[in-house]
Amino acid sequence: MIRYLAWKILSTSELDNKSIFIISGTREQHANYIKQKLQELFIKKFPFLQLESKYTELWLKKTWIKVFPTKNVKDVRGYFEASYIWVDESDYLEESIQQELIHAIGPYEEKSNCKIILSSTPFLPNGLMQIIENDSNSKYKKLKLDYTYGLGTIYDKEEIERKKLDVEFKREYECQYGYGLGNVFLPYEIENCCGLYSLPQVNENCSISMGIDPGFGSSNFGITILQLEDNVLKVLYAKEYARPSYEQMISLIGQLRYQFKPNKIYVDGAKPDFIKSLKIQFRENIDYESVIERANTEKIDYEYRMFVIPISFNLYGKELLGRFQHVVSKTWCSVSNEEHKELVTQMRTAKYQDNGNLDKSESGNISTYDVFDSTRLALKMFEMGERR
Repeated sequence: MIRYLAWKILSTSELDNKSIFIISGTREQHANYIKQKLQELFIKKFPFLQLESKYTELWLKKTWIKVFPTKNVKDVRGYFEASYIWVDESDYLEESIQQELIHAIGPYEEKSNCKIILSSTPFLPNGLMQIIENDSNSKYKKLKLDYTYGLGTIYDKEEIERKKLDVEFKREYECQYGYGLGNVFLPYEIENCCGLYSLPQVNENCSISMGIDPGFGSSNFGITILQLEDNVLKVLYAKEYARPSYEQMISLIGQLRYQFKPNKIYVDGAKPDFIKSLKIQFRENIDYESVIERANTEKIDYEYRMFVIPISFNLYGKELLGRFQHVVSKTWCSVSNEEHKELVTQMRTAKYQDNGNLDKSESGNISTYDVFDSTRLALKMFEMGERR
């Protein structure tokens, strides 16, 4: 991009008396580094060339180039016009900065016919770059340049073969979101599970479990259905729903129960109102707290006395995360990469906290791991020991 912008400035007079803004790095030191790299393009052939510059600013011919650190992205608003705005590693900006960035640079497209360029290595699923990539109405022209475009030129073939062993290779070199970011599962374990079986059919002779992670508002609504067949937990259904209505989800779960006939439905215990609505739907006692209390008194597992079962992540979250990791590592789990993309991408980015729980601190609003959590809940029905 630096070479392209320098070429645009020097090859024509199109950018005479114009401005170019570059947004890169979190601090001014890194912003200044980008400016220095631009200057250094000329050192080899023009060692005595003196370019007019100061900290984070450079004049090249008659064009003013200003580099902003991402922490100062609001400062971009204070100028009248710009011909180019280039945002480097835009997918790695914090979500709050991404939102501010879009508001800050958008007006330049209208008031000065500015060309806006966003470039980045892929980061998390459902981040800025993937949202733009999937938006059919986006004004951006989209280019995905994987390593094959530079093979034999900027990339050495033997070095690429060695790099393919790295867990982050697909993200760094093949434009795939999320690879190498998680530590719950190893990438090859996920790939093995994705290639194990084609999408299975419902087998009513098998044990089937449904997990539900209700979300209304800031998080999505996740539903997963698992079937234990041939000693393998096969994902029949795994979807997230953004901002659904309460009634819509009650109706959908009724349809899914009719279609898949699960033996048990496990629901996040933090949503008692939704649990009671489901129990009404399936004609169960809504006073489930007393059912649990009575079962505990009689030293009976309360799951035997319920169809819709509340599960506390505070009590069982760590255990269910470990169970999920175990069945995937043993290739006792089958998931379709095409049919269940949301689940697979969340598996790739899932991280343990130091205490063994799922770490959601770095995901922000990019992912709240709702279909991942609904899968953990569906696993509650299955105690997977060593397979014989």
